[in-house]
Amino acid sequence: MSNPKNNPKEPPRMEKADCTLKGREYPIRRRRVLTPGADGIIEFVVEAPLIARHAQVGQFVIVRTDETGERIPLTIAAYDGDEGTIHLIFQMVGHSTKRMGELLEGDTILDILGPLGTPIEVRKHEDPVVCIGGGVGIAPIWPKVKELYELGNHVITIIGARTKELLILEEELTAISSEIHVTTDDGSYGREGFVTSVLHEILEERKNRIAEVIAVGPLPMMEAVVKEMTGKGFRDRYDPATEYDPERVPCIVSLNPIMVDGTGMCGGCRVNIWNPRKGEYQAQFSCVDGPAFDGYAVDFAGLTRRNRQYSSQERQADQHGTGSGSGAGQEEGV
Repeated sequence: MSNPKNNPKEPPRMEKADCTLKGREYPIRRRRVLTPGADGIIEFVVEAPLIARHAQVGQFVIVRTDETGERIPLTIAAYDGDEGTIHLIFQMVGHSTKRMGELLEGDTILDILGPLGTPIEVRKHEDPVVCIGGGVGIAPIWPKVKELYELGNHVITIIGARTKELLILEEELTAISSEIHVTTDDGSYGREGFVTSVLHEILEERKNRIAEVIAVGPLPMMEAVVKEMTGKGFRDRYDPATEYDPERVPCIVSLNPIMVDGTGMCGGCRVNIWNPRKGEYQAQFSCVDGPAFDGYAVDFAGLTRRNRQYSSQERQADQHGTGSGSGAGQEEGV
């Protein structure tokens, strides 16, 4: 996996002819079941040479498996410009992702649009970097951990899942982490509890001498990480409008709002981000301004409400085996 941002030779710019066209199919070269079951987590290695050549850390793609499928945003979990492949990891939690999970090695995906989003900044730090992944959110931290580690950073990785069976990529992340900590909610593997408990101990042990924290996972987990970084408990309230402090250890979160087109046209993925210079919340689009944002500035309450907007349609689609009709994807966080 190579990062064009760190290569001395600038990669060629994508031309209009390089964009994904409707009906172009992308072969699945390898398929791996990361966790079994009806709501299991699947990894595809897909042939997409143009995307692989231009992908950078933190970017994503939008996938449509067939003509009637919904548009699903998925993080580019890994990419190889030489092989021309990208890794996509998703959990079968809704109708569209369950249909995608039925695809086998040798099958094709109809549309893949990308790379999308703003790449995350990756550089060498003097102090350690903490990378936190929860559930299927472990997949998006994989490329971040790899790039940080290869730049010579001391990377402390914390991964957590509800149970041992839902834990993914432990072996891959162990190989590229200076330290790794594993938690499960039920204590079936690693340490019992949440990733924030480990983060709390690391902050105390190192007396906040941390370069930055990067967290990806369910919204409650990312909000809890932000609260931990501000010295608050999970049930405490944190208000960016009155408590934002630019002197805190940087805390980056990768958001997963409802998304439709992925290019900033629809506004479906807008999130409210506190602007301390202007003293007001400003709407930004996760697809073009993100998906990574300053965690201290995110309006998590508003984002949680927006993500529940199509809950009833999603349940109906799952029950009747049809698309939700919303056209919006939010089945796996980017």
